[in-house]
Amino acid sequence: MACRISELVIDAADADRLAAFWSEVLGYVELGREDDGSIEIGPPDAGFGGPQPTLVFSPTNDPRTGKLRLHIDVNATDRDQDAELERLLALGAKPVDVGQTGTESWHVLADPEGNEFCLLRTRLKPL
Repeated sequence: MACRISELVIDAADADRLAAFWSEVLGYVELGREDDGSIEIGPPDAGFGGPQPTLVFSPTNDPRTGKLRLHIDVNATDRDQDAELERLLALGAKPVDVGQTGTESWHVLADPEGNEFCLLRTRLKPL
């Protein structure tokens, strides 16, 4: 028996903004809101418990300190890496320098709150 990752919880200064950004990036939809302002997003046809984890954006006023200890990697499913990079930048992602050499096959980006994530080169089949 093993575990599966069912959801990732991400602290957010503006949960609405991050939920909207990541919904566009991943093709997710809003699944629900909690009284504390948390917003859960996930795949439109599967939701919680499906083959992909959902994301929960939990409001916080605590400032982020230091480098994130976990980041998300994404892969395009319907276009090449260059076209996907253009799309992500148009959505509000920003390039980030974390010490890359320039020869990497991935792009390091940040979401609207500065959370780093990587766009990998390999195109994946959609689920």
